Amino acid sequence: MAYASDSPARTLRGVPLATSCLLATKTCLLAAVLIAFGAHPSPLLAQEDGAAAVEVDQAGEKDVVGASDADRQQISYLAWAARSLGWFYGLVFLGLSFTLVAIFVMNLLTARRENVVPSTLVAEFEQHLEAKQMQEAYDLARNDESFLGHVLSAGLAKVSTGYNQAVEAMQEVGEEENMRLEHRLSYLALIGTLSPMIGLLGTVDGMIDSFKLIANTATGAPDPQALAQGISTALFTTFIGLVLAIPALAAYNLLRNRVSRLVLEVGIVSEGLMNRFQTK
Repeated sequence: MAYASDSPARTLRGVPLATSCLLATKTCLLAAVLIAFGAHPSPLLAQEDGAAAVEVDQAGEKDVVGASDADRQQISYLAWAARSLGWFYGLVFLGLSFTLVAIFVMNLLTARRENVVPSTLVAEFEQHLEAKQMQEAYDLARNDESFLGHVLSAGLAKVSTGYNQAVEAMQEVGEEENMRLEHRLSYLALIGTLSPMIGLLGTVDGMIDSFKLIANTATGAPDPQALAQGISTALFTTFIGLVLAIPALAAYNLLRNRVSRLVLEVGIVSEGLMNRFQTK
C-alpha cells in the first residue's frame, strides 16, 4: 500500500512539536546575539586618506604622510556586511535565516525512523494480532503518535466492515498525514526560492543608487566611498540570498527523499500486518 505523497507523523514521538520549534528558535536567537556582538566595527582609521597631512617638497611633488598600511585599521567584515545590507535587507534575511533553521530542525526530528515506523510498535502490534487481542492492538495503535500508528488504528477500526473498507480508511489517513508533512517541507523550498529573489531585488536597488549618484554629480568624478556603498549593497544582498537558498534547497530535497522512503515503508508494513484480515 503506497501513498501518493510523502509525509511522516503528525507530532514527534515523545517530543512535543511546539517544544522542538521553541528550542530551535532560542538557539537561533542566541546565535544572532553572538554574531551581533562580533559585528561591531573596529575603531576606524584615526586619519582618513582625505584628511592625511600633505607636504610639498622642493620639487613641487606631493607626499601623503600618516596614511601607511601600518597606521590604517579597517572595519570588520561583518560590520561592512551589516552596513551594506542596511536595516531592511538585514531584518529580512535575519528572519529568513531563523525560519530556515527552525523548519529544518523540526522536519529533521519528524523524519526520524522512530517517529514514522517505530519497530516496537510493529512487534507489539503483531503480537496482539497473533494472540487474537484485537482491542489491545487497536488501543496500542491509537495511543501511538507515529505515522504508522495513525494508519493502523484507522484500518483496524474499519476492519469489521470488510478488508477493502479498512484499506480505504488507511489510505485516507495516510494521504492526510502526507499532506501535513508536504506542506511543512514546502516552506524549505519556499525559502530557497525567495532568498535569491530578494537578493536580486537588493542588487537592482544598489545599482540604482550607484547610478543615481553618478547622474547627480554635476562636475568631476562622484565620491568613491558613496559609489562603493551602492555596489556593496548589490553584491552583499545577492551573496546572502544565495547563502540561504543553497542549504534550503539541499535540505528540502534530502529530507523529501528520506521521507519518501519511510512513507513507502509504512505502506509495506501496514499492508503486511493487515493482510491477515483479507478474505480468500
